[in-house]
Amino acid sequence: MSRPDITLYTAQTPNGIKISIALEELGLPYKVEKIDITKNTQKEPWFLEINPNGRIPALTDTFTDGSKIRLFESGSILTYLAEQYDKDHKISYPRGTREYYEMNSWLYFQNAGVGPMQGQANHFYRYAPERIEYGVNRYINETRRLYSVLDAHLATSKSGYLVGDHVSIADISHWGWVAAAGWAGVDIEEFPHLKAWEERMAAREGVEKGRHVPSPHTIKEVLKDKAKAEKIAQESKGWIQQGMKADAKH
Repeated sequence: MSRPDITLYTAQTPNGIKISIALEELGLPYKVEKIDITKNTQKEPWFLEINPNGRIPALTDTFTDGSKIRLFESGSILTYLAEQYDKDHKISYPRGTREYYEMNSWLYFQNAGVGPMQGQANHFYRYAPERIEYGVNRYINETRRLYSVLDAHLATSKSGYLVGDHVSIADISHWGWVAAAGWAGVDIEEFPHLKAWEERMAAREGVEKGRHVPSPHTIKEVLKDKAKAEKIAQESKGWIQQGMKADAKH
């Protein structure tokens, strides 16, 4: 039995790059299948066999019993990689320790809070067919509130990371979202400790390699050019609205 036998099904999104960053941090070999979400590849029957929810990222591997395992939800995949392959705890902590439970708290904070709220901020700020001020303000302000929680916590961190004395899947889970703060209308300059953490993470070799999977990570460059950002947002509106119409039929 050959392990790992990992294939990552992904796209250039904050959730997608979590997994490639973790894989690079762990130094694991893996194959990549680029999923074109603009063409709804993630809704095709073959992909739905891997992830019934029709979202990226997803991952397959040969499990310990010799059969294929299919995994979805970025937090679940990060937990799997840490438990199966991070025996030296490069990006995790030993099960049962204080740091292990704290890491999980911040991992769930991202998956249940930062990701969904910032995702909605992205939608109302960039993609909605009409500007609805209540929606824009509701989700940008909630994202800012969550950022303030992170900023205050990091202000007390001796290591500069969210938990313990080194980077963990809690940090990896947040990074792509925080790096794209401006896309959601959030000014990262308001949160100096979070900004310093984001830059510290970006300087890591694993983050630098993993963020460019399966295509270049260009959000920071895009945000410096308002005209380009608006062009990309307009181009994205079409397939996002089309996907919403298709989803409404189910």
